[in-house]
Amino acid sequence: MDTQAKITAIVARLAERQADILPDQSLFESGLVDSFTLVDLISALESEFAIKIPTAHLSPRKFDSISRIQDYLESRAVA
Repeated sequence: MDTQAKITAIVARLAERQADILPDQSLFESGLVDSFTLVDLISALESEFAIKIPTAHLSPRKFDSISRIQDYLESRAVA
């Protein structure tokens, strides 16, 4: 499973619904993620990709879409 598919699976699991999530779709505007779910999303990403996401990086903008999350993870050299 590639990085994008893993991220999509995490989001779908946290949203508790299967959805066709487009890579550039806003996770917040679509209601798939909210401020409470963001904490769980960060935790799941840390676990899945064996990284630690610093508190300073916890900007909803960085985690607003599958593409942005993938870009962030690649910038951390975990892809």
